[in-house]
Amino acid sequence: MKKLAVLVSAVVLLILAGCQSDASDANEGNSTAQEGAVQIITTTTMITDLVNQIGGEHVEVEGLMGPGIDPHGYQASASDVTNMMEADVVVSNGLHLEAQLGEVFEGLEQQGKEVFVLEEGLSKETFLSSDDDSLAYDPHIWFSVSNWKSAADYITEQLSEFDNENADVYQENNKNYQKELDELAAYINDRITEIPEESRYLVTAHDAFHYFGEEFGFEVVGLQGLNTQSEAGTRDVSDLAQLVAEKQIKAIFVESSVPTRTIESLQEAVQQKGWDVSIGGELFSDALGDESQNAETYIKMYKSNIDTIVDALK
Repeated sequence: MKKLAVLVSAVVLLILAGCQSDASDANEGNSTAQEGAVQIITTTTMITDLVNQIGGEHVEVEGLMGPGIDPHGYQASASDVTNMMEADVVVSNGLHLEAQLGEVFEGLEQQGKEVFVLEEGLSKETFLSSDDDSLAYDPHIWFSVSNWKSAADYITEQLSEFDNENADVYQENNKNYQKELDELAAYINDRITEIPEESRYLVTAHDAFHYFGEEFGFEVVGLQGLNTQSEAGTRDVSDLAQLVAEKQIKAIFVESSVPTRTIESLQEAVQQKGWDVSIGGELFSDALGDESQNAETYIKMYKSNIDTIVDALK
């Protein structure tokens, strides 16, 4: 394994070195910021939407990950690395969400690439701690609307500094987006009132929703922990099945970026304990949906999730 890691690191650095001369010519003096749209590569779909909301017509954003893609296990291709090196800016989540891209990000920093990391724009006091040995904090920060408002402020600040000529536009876009996020939080709170307090349990495939639970008063339980790369054991399934049966939880939920088999196994285990729990629908966890699902933006995704949760549990 150590030899493989060294080999991967060497390949990444070679790719970055090969791209450096072309990228430096293209980006010298932030030319795209002066002549046209700022070229930005983002990692997750949530970040792609966020940067588009703030940047508007002054940015051209390309996301590495599309709808339904799990960022925990995403590995960069050679073309991904090339695109990141040729962009003006790269934007990532941080907190080891994009764990497999660590070598790439290190290489980008060594080459002096401009990288915005949402983790750096939020106060550590807002991070939820992790029981996962591979993670210090829960990386699913977007399920706190308050965190996402801070992330929008951070992107606004960074873009305004990078492309000062259009700073007023970014500030105005952020002002409007902050209002939309406030309206989203109000919508979530209003819908949650339809669920009796004793029924506010959210059971999913992995622990992506603790920020949601903390902010909106839900008990959240996932089978696989924070990282989808871990697997739930028989004991995990049995223990959670017992909780679902004892609390008579009406529904459990699958996730768009996680295989359904774990929740289906849980449903069978609950039924064996004498409680007929349903699968309440599909939630978007680590990625947005697409236009056909009416979940292609952060706000639409969150509204879709809360509608699915409330309709199944009320």
